[in-house]
Order: sequence, then structure tokens, then C-alpha cells
Amino acid sequence: MHVHEAALRWTQVWTTGWAQQDAEAIVELQAEDGVHWSTPFGSPHRGRAGLRKYLQDAFASEVEPTRARFAAPLVQGEQAAAEYWALCRYDSGPLTISGCTMLRFDARGLVVESRDYSYVTPGHVPFPFGW
Repeated sequence: MHVHEAALRWTQVWTTGWAQQDAEAIVELQAEDGVHWSTPFGSPHRGRAGLRKYLQDAFASEVEPTRARFAAPLVQGEQAAAEYWALCRYDSGPLTISGCTMLRFDARGLVVESRDYSYVTPGHVPFPFGW
């Protein structure tokens, strides 16, 4: 699978998967031994089981579905970067997450490595950039 196609599929699945809290749809995009860092200073979530656990915990803390938008991925070689903006709500109130995920894919188009870099601010800040 071409990396651009894999990255575009990843952004589309994350957009709907996050809103629907569909961990399995997102996990299916991960290679069996893929690694995901939800924060650069935390421990990675290893394999599909690790990603699934992370997603289930994250979704359980949401009190309403998150609305997320992703920019068109930028691709170079086997890697891609996808910027995102998410409007979330938790018991503590609404939050806006702005971030970018760095992705590396295998030949089948599955994620072998993903790293999130994000900034969180209280409240809901409208989607920017015509998203």
C-alpha cells in the first residue's frame, strides 16, 4: 500500500473512530508489533493490545464524543505527519487538543510506529484553517 493512501486512511479512521469511540477500528490500523507513544515522555503502548488498552482508557474518560479533524497528511518515504484538532469533554470540562502524529508504516500500510505531540487548552476553541 502506498504511504499516502495509508496515511489518509489513518486520518479518516481516527476521525470517525474517535467520535464513535471505536477502539477496534483504530487498532486494526496498527501492526501487531507496532508501538504508539501518546506522549513523548511516557511509556509507549506496545502492540495492538497496548494501543487497545490506551484507547479504551482514554475513551472511558470522555463524557461525550470527541469531535476531531485532521489535516491532509504530509508524506515522505515510509513516514507521514498528520496534524489534528480535537474538541473533547471530560468530567472536568471541555478541552481542545491541538497536535500532530508522526507515523511510520510497513509495506501493508499498517502503523509500525506512531508518536503524538500535542498541546491541550481548557475550553473549546473552534476548528481552525477551514477544517
